[in-house]
Amino acid sequence: MSDSAENGPGSSPARIRITASLSIDPSEIEESFVRAAGPGGQHVNKTSTAVQLRFDVRGSPSLPPDVRQRLERLSGQRLTRDGVLVLLAQGERSQKRNREEALARLLALLRAAARPPVPRKPTRPTKASKRRRLQDKKRQGALKAQRRLRPDES
Repeated sequence: MSDSAENGPGSSPARIRITASLSIDPSEIEESFVRAAGPGGQHVNKTSTAVQLRFDVRGSPSLPPDVRQRLERLSGQRLTRDGVLVLLAQGERSQKRNREEALARLLALLRAAARPPVPRKPTRPTKASKRRRLQDKKRQGALKAQRRLRPDES
């Protein structure tokens, strides 16, 4: 099948691949365009080049629960009370480049959330490190003892 047959009129656009086993539907991403702040001269006052990308983390059917939980934690201040991730891209003068930047930032967040945390392997201090720690404690205690004012010296 050719690309034109797959993405022809009436068919939905291809899913956005996050990892080998995770992808999201483009319809889950909502974009709105607002006026950007910053440099750009008169152009910035006339056009809406900044992109506000919204992705419903809690309502997304594409995200497994563990990925959803990690994404909510990674999102921080960018997550609304309703669980919607809001990304604002306004660094470029072109609406197209701002859209690409916002989407790239969303994909980076999703890829980071999709990576499961590495389990901690409990370790024990070596005998040498214990010995060094105790020697340092003795040295520090001796130093403090020298600073103390003795009753017979006053």
